[in-house]
Amino acid sequence: MFDAAEIGHRIGRKAYRAREPELRRALLDAQYRVLEEGRFPVVVLVNGVDGAGKGETVNLLNEWMDPRHVRTEAFGEAAEEDGDRPEMWRFWQVLPPKGHVGILFGSWYTDPILKRVMRHEKRSRFLRRLERIRHFERMLVAEGALILKFWFHLSRRAQRDRLRKLSADPDTRWRVGDDDWRHHEHYDEFVKVCEAALRETSTGEAPWHIVDGSDPAYRALTVGQVLLDAMLARLDGPAPSIAPSAPPPAPALDGRDLLGTLDHSHTLRRDRYAARLEHGQAHLNRLTRDRRFHERSMIVVFEGMDAAGKGSTIRRVTQAMDARFYRVVPIAAPTDEERAQPYLWRFWRHLPRRGHSVIFDRSWYGRVLVERVEGLCGEADWIRAYHEINEFEEQLAESGAILVKFWLAITPEEQLRRFHERESVPHKQFKITSEDWRNREKWPRYERAVADMVERTSTDIARWHLVSTENKLAGRVAVIERICEAVEAAL
Repeated sequence: MFDAAEIGHRIGRKAYRAREPELRRALLDAQYRVLEEGRFPVVVLVNGVDGAGKGETVNLLNEWMDPRHVRTEAFGEAAEEDGDRPEMWRFWQVLPPKGHVGILFGSWYTDPILKRVMRHEKRSRFLRRLERIRHFERMLVAEGALILKFWFHLSRRAQRDRLRKLSADPDTRWRVGDDDWRHHEHYDEFVKVCEAALRETSTGEAPWHIVDGSDPAYRALTVGQVLLDAMLARLDGPAPSIAPSAPPPAPALDGRDLLGTLDHSHTLRRDRYAARLEHGQAHLNRLTRDRRFHERSMIVVFEGMDAAGKGSTIRRVTQAMDARFYRVVPIAAPTDEERAQPYLWRFWRHLPRRGHSVIFDRSWYGRVLVERVEGLCGEADWIRAYHEINEFEEQLAESGAILVKFWLAITPEEQLRRFHERESVPHKQFKITSEDWRNREKWPRYERAVADMVERTSTDIARWHLVSTENKLAGRVAVIERICEAVEAAL
């Protein structure tokens, strides 16, 4: 795979000086068009062997383009503190919004490759991480991103000569560290692992561009031209097509589904409710103060029809928890900042570190519920979201998060009663809007969307708990008891 990058590509100084000004002008013009149209972000990954000019190229791109609209981030091996959250968390924090350019020096490839080269991870784990990267990049492209992946290569001899030359000059020896020489000692293994990584992740949506790093002029013009051509092609042409995901299963012939078979008859007297609630809250408090919980995080998701009691149930849960270690994140329509990012971005940014909890009042499932029913995204978008959500939740579980998902269910008759109650009680009138009445008219479509959601995303890692809140008291107690069960099982 790297043979063509070892034949010694060269660009003469005169040819470089003749081509550079026009390339810079065209790149800057294309960058401003990307910014003005604001349709997609540009994500540039810079990876490769040590000494191949990665840093110089990053600096050059910032010089050639307007750095005010370029975000540059550098990544190495994952540090110990990065283990507090899923491995992809740190990359989600730096994704450029639509209209902007992000240059990731290192990127999500660095840690898997180095850990495999140094034999810190088995091949099966390495391949699983590459598979996750493919899914991640596919999702970014489907959400609109333009991804350019550059791999800078040098032969073993060229790398050795480059490191020696840099080390011999007092003005450049700071560029060469112990890690660079240590990696050079593992050059053959490094190239073997990198070749496997590039082969597995060079896809139609996000192909690799291998660049000979031995000649600065050739390297600079190659990267600049590839970047320019990709931006112009995207500006003047269609977004790349993504293979469609499998659709959800067809409704059962008898019309029955999980929601339709849920038992709403369970009730709880107020005196029994008070005793069980107090016992459940005390149990939850002890569990979240357990020293073993400090090595985990907890994420609780609440979804449900309007007036199903999400807010009142969340309040009973948080009464049992230390306010220093939890946050409630209410999810409404996305802001302009959030619309400029992939839909999962606003949830990744709220993930808790170890020892902490986050409660989502509505969540990432909006993509397959309200966005599906209201036509706020295309059919292909909400269909592929099932897999993206499952992958997201698998990463949460792998990082040690305790994930508990609730669908709070009521009947249409009970919802109507609660709507009228809200209208008649002054301090509850803020809870009822014309949007609630409009959503109620689409009850069958929402019910079908919920059934598909449960069918496709209730997994052994993160299964759905369907809780009837027809009787609010019984529903609140059931939720707290199930959270306790989940935490106990995890500890």
